[in-house]
Amino acid sequence: MSAADRAIRVSATAAVLGVAGIATYISYWHAYEVISAHGESGVTARLEPATIDGLVYCSSMVVLYAARHRLRVPALARWLLALGIVATLAANLAHGWSHGPIGATVAAWPAASLVGSYELLLWLIRTAAPSAVANEPGVGLSPGAGWDAVPGRFGADHMHRVSDHGAVACSMVTGVGAISEDREEDINVAAVAAYRTSIDTGRPLSERKLAAMFGKTSRRWARSRMAEARQAHLFATADAG
Repeated sequence: MSAADRAIRVSATAAVLGVAGIATYISYWHAYEVISAHGESGVTARLEPATIDGLVYCSSMVVLYAARHRLRVPALARWLLALGIVATLAANLAHGWSHGPIGATVAAWPAASLVGSYELLLWLIRTAAPSAVANEPGVGLSPGAGWDAVPGRFGADHMHRVSDHGAVACSMVTGVGAISEDREEDINVAAVAAYRTSIDTGRPLSERKLAAMFGKTSRRWARSRMAEARQAHLFATADAG
């Protein structure tokens, strides 16, 4: 990551945290007043608003964990995240409803700002993860046991794995399972090899999955690697013919 990218990420994180902190404070007291006006009091009224934003936080953490480890997001996490967002928006809308549509919109803005800022923060955390792939030890792995040398200029130190679910991981293995990512060109070649392997297994990777495997967010980058893989496949087929 360049110094400019690092500065952008740090400043964006600071801004998101600041906005989220302010929005959380306002949203909490809006929800507290609504809950207090509808039958709850004392400690219960003070704690219940925290369960709303806490649900959003817990669900988002599960989604983040799944994204970082290339796992399928549990349906329950998605449903609870949506439920938490709807609940915090509803509580803030109810707080300003007595002042008409404009008052309700103004009251709901902190909740919308909180959810938006929080999701942006999660995106920053998720994309800050090292590019590429599963960080699995390379000890005891050999071709024929689910691992094969990636064709191309990587040589024997670059390997990829096709899991039972069709996921492909590419990395440069040096020493005992230590993973290094030298250059962007290496990543591009690894992505091409990964996509070719997914085609060979009959489970082609999508643009989103291929980009996510290598820490990329651009589907255009993934499409370019896919085009290179298809071209290489055509050349290989022609040579074989």
